[in-house]
Amino acid sequence: MNAFEPLRILLIDDDTERADTVRKALEAEGHEVISHRPNAVGLTAAVARDEPDMVIIDMDLPDRDTLENMSTLNDHAPRPIVFFAQEQSDRNTIQAAVRAGVSAYVVDGIQPQHVRGIIDTAVARFEAFQSLREELQETRTQLEERKLIDRAKGLIMKREQCDEAEAYRVLQKAAMDHSLRMGQIAQRVIDMLGKDDAGNLQRAS
Repeated sequence: MNAFEPLRILLIDDDTERADTVRKALEAEGHEVISHRPNAVGLTAAVARDEPDMVIIDMDLPDRDTLENMSTLNDHAPRPIVFFAQEQSDRNTIQAAVRAGVSAYVVDGIQPQHVRGIIDTAVARFEAFQSLREELQETRTQLEERKLIDRAKGLIMKREQCDEAEAYRVLQKAAMDHSLRMGQIAQRVIDMLGKDDAGNLQRAS
């Protein structure tokens, strides 16, 4: 996603006159409002259907239902969310919105002259957050795979009466032969040898 390219936007605003103002401000910057909804009910389904690049929500304050819908979207189909609050927000409200996935929280509504900076900031923050999220997930995956590999090596060592280095080579060869991750092969070994030590190692691959 590039903030300098036109974005397809899903707009949520229960005030049609205000929504029209937001739409005009966005279109002036080259963006397109592809859908307008009065509330965030069914937000994830709407995003799946319309596939917008960004969601903009314009309302007084984020209520519980809106926060829940934003959080669900952030879990299943994350994308930048900009929230324009029409009323002053306390710190807890803003923090709740950020936890729900808001990339930019703007108080006092939309100001046409600030649209470009807000959109750019929201996209940049979203991309940075997604990068961190992916790195964290990769780290977790590597840790889980390491645990699986260590357990599988122990089972192979016991079953084949070999040392750790040989057990690792068995796993490595099986992974290469079948184009699978070491963790996937290790899980297969655990599923077999962990339940039945008399199993055949060849079945693991």
